[in-house]
Amino acid sequence: MQKTHILWADDEIDFLKPHILFLESKGYKVDTVNNGNDAVEAFKNGFFHLIFLDENMPGLTGLETLAIIKSINPTVPIVLVTKNEEEHVMEDAIGSKIDDYLIKPVNPKQILMTIKKLTENKRIVNEKTSMAYQQDFRNLGMILNDDLDFNQWSEVYKKLVYWELSLEKLDDNNMHEILTMQKSEANMQFSKFVENNYINWINRPENAPILSHQLFKKKVFPVLEDEISTFFVLIDNLRFDQWKIINEVITDYFRLEEEINYFSILPTATQYARNAIFSGLTPLEMEKRFPKLWQNDEDEGGKNLYEDKFLDDQVKRLYRKPIKHSYTKVLTLEQGKDVLDNLGNLMHNQLNVLVYNFVDMLSHARTDSSMIRELANDEAAYRSLTLSWFEHSPLLETLKWLSQKKVRVIITTDHGTIRVKKPSKIVGDRNTNTNLRYKQGKNLNYIEKDVFTIKNPHDAQLPKLHVSSTYVFAKEDSYFVYPNNYNQFVNYFNGTFQHGGISLEEMIIPFATYLPK
Repeated sequence: MQKTHILWADDEIDFLKPHILFLESKGYKVDTVNNGNDAVEAFKNGFFHLIFLDENMPGLTGLETLAIIKSINPTVPIVLVTKNEEEHVMEDAIGSKIDDYLIKPVNPKQILMTIKKLTENKRIVNEKTSMAYQQDFRNLGMILNDDLDFNQWSEVYKKLVYWELSLEKLDDNNMHEILTMQKSEANMQFSKFVENNYINWINRPENAPILSHQLFKKKVFPVLEDEISTFFVLIDNLRFDQWKIINEVITDYFRLEEEINYFSILPTATQYARNAIFSGLTPLEMEKRFPKLWQNDEDEGGKNLYEDKFLDDQVKRLYRKPIKHSYTKVLTLEQGKDVLDNLGNLMHNQLNVLVYNFVDMLSHARTDSSMIRELANDEAAYRSLTLSWFEHSPLLETLKWLSQKKVRVIITTDHGTIRVKKPSKIVGDRNTNTNLRYKQGKNLNYIEKDVFTIKNPHDAQLPKLHVSSTYVFAKEDSYFVYPNNYNQFVNYFNGTFQHGGISLEEMIIPFATYLPK
C-alpha cells in the first residue's frame, strides 16, 4: 500500500523536526520546504496526499501559496498552520477553501488526527460503518421474528433506511447485498402484518396507526392557530428515504419541530390515498358522500380533480370554525413560480395546501423514458435525482421565503413507491384496472402467495364496482403481469418504481412539521 505523502511548508521548518520524525515513525512520508515558492515547485514536480502550509512565510504567504496550489489541483487537502487567531484570517482561509486550520503551537497528536481525518476518513468511516451494521444486522434479524406492532414496524423501517443511506456511501458491495436481503425479509414480514391487521385498522381507528383519511383531523387541525399561517406541502409519491435526503436541505432554513411516520391506506395510489387525505374520508365514504365527484377505477377522466372541494368539505365538517384556506396544485415549473409570486397573499390564510407532483412524474418518467431509467438506475440514483430536483425547484425558493416569516410548514406525502423486481401472473377481464401493484375486478385469477386479497371491498372501506368485485394487492416487490404479453411487460416494467400495493416503502411515509430558525 502506498505511503501517505505529505508536503510541509514552514519558514521555521527546522523547529518542526520532532514532529516530522513522529509522523515518519507512524509510516508517513514527509517532504519539507521553507517557503511558498518552493512549495509550489515541489507540488508541480511530485504527488502529495496532503499539504501543511504556514500562514506567515516570507515571499508567498500561506494563503497565496494555497491559491496557486488549488488552481493547479483543487482536490488536494490543504491545512493552514498559523499563530494568528484573528477572525479575518480564519474567514479568509475558509473562503479560500482550506480543508483544516491549526493554531500554533501544534502538538504531534493534533497533527496526526488532522492527517487521519483528511486522508483516511473514508477508510475509517467504511470500517466503522460496516462493523456497526454487522452488529445491528443480528439485532434487526431477531426483531423481525417478533410480533411487532405498527409503531415498532415504523422504527424498523427507519432503521433500515438509516443503514441504506449510510451504506450507500461505502464501496462494499457485500454490505449492500446483505442489506437488500434484510429489506426483502422485512417486507415479507411486513406484508403478513398488514394482511392480518388492515381490515381492523380501517374500521377501528382507535387501535390503528394514523391513516391517510385521519391525517388532517389528528395532525393538522390541532396545530392551526389564528396568528400563524400553516403551509401544508404534499410532495406526491415521496418515500421516507427521499424525505430524509431533502430534509438535510430544509433544516438549513427551518427547525424540525416534529417528525412522525403515518400509514397510507390501500391502495397506495394517488386517487385513493390523496383524496382520502383531503376529504378526511375512506374511499367508500367518499363514494357515498360525493357520488358525482368520486371517480372509480373504470370511470373516465381524472381521478384527483376535486381535492379542493374535498378539503373545503373536511374543513367545514371537522374543523367547525371559519377558516381562510387555499389549495394549489403545482404540476409545472411555471405554476411553481406563480406560487412563489403569490406568497404574500397566501400569508393572509390560516391554512395553505400546496401539492407538488414532481416526484410522482419522475417515477412515471423513469418507467417511460430510457434516459431517466439510466439516470435513476438504482435506489441511490433515484434519491439523488429527487434531491437535484428539490435543490433547483421553486418549492425550495418558496421554503426559503417562508423561513423569514412567522409560519408553520408541514412536509408530507400521500404514498411511497417500490422498485419492482418479481413478475406475478394475473388474469382479469377487460375492465380490470391497469395499475401494476393492485387490481380490482371480477373473476380475477392470480398467484395466492403474491397477493393480499380483499373479496368484500366494503370490509376495507373500498367501493365495490360489481357484486363480485375483488381487490388484490401485490406484496413485497412483485408486480402484476398478464400471461399473454408476459415477456413484453417484464422487459418494460422490471426494475421500475411502482405504487399501489403493500410494502414498507409505499405504506410507511413521512409527516414533518417545521418552524423557522
